[in-house]
Amino acid sequence: MFEGSVKIKDKSIPCTSLGTAPFAGLTYFGHRSRLYQIDLYNNPENIRKIIETSYNLGVRAIQLIPEPPVIEALRGAVESGLDFSIIGTIRAGRFQEDLRLLLDLEADAILLDEEYTDKLEAWELEDLLNSINNTGVVCGLITAFPRNTTRKLLVSDDILDLFDIYMIPLNKLGYMMDFPCFLKDERKELEEMILDTGKFIMAHKILAAGILKPDEAFKFLESVDYIDMVSIGVASVEEAEETFTLLFKY
Repeated sequence: MFEGSVKIKDKSIPCTSLGTAPFAGLTYFGHRSRLYQIDLYNNPENIRKIIETSYNLGVRAIQLIPEPPVIEALRGAVESGLDFSIIGTIRAGRFQEDLRLLLDLEADAILLDEEYTDKLEAWELEDLLNSINNTGVVCGLITAFPRNTTRKLLVSDDILDLFDIYMIPLNKLGYMMDFPCFLKDERKELEEMILDTGKFIMAHKILAAGILKPDEAFKFLESVDYIDMVSIGVASVEEAEETFTLLFKY
């Protein structure tokens, strides 16, 4: 499942990406964020080992949050001969800085962080998306609120013409999604809205920040037919081996 690639504009982008949220020690991991800071963020060599293991398991893209240790680890992996497709995230408040950095890294796609997508008005998003599109790379949006933000986008026709990848949280629990529950009716509502966008859909938070085991998470994904791509973060070599070996068996 999620082997191969999708063709977007002139780019061939792998369907499975290594997520980098654990490497960046993002706060939504709760108490584990501190552990990730110590074990990963403060130790780029450990990040590099996970990147190299994931590549050897068949992962050919990285969904890059451009924090310095993550960049250092990725550069080391690339210098050792690994060839990753980079799907970069522009962090909140760092638009010009991250855009330049991701272009220097020759990213195939650049996505606006959820802090932009979910909080800005449509006209503000237009300006930022145009700036990315003008560079010639594939452009996308990330949301933390797939219900409310998708509604916003669907009534803003001009916005829908300006991006190709839409990255949404998706897991069977509805964890970190803006649904009061995530059962049959809610799942159908989300499916209809997502299909109406007409975009390439990348799912993340598939494992619900570690609450779900990979087998349980992937069984749910098998039932969803509107996902084109996935980004999955792992926090150790062992997690990479378990997760990606199983994913590519589905």
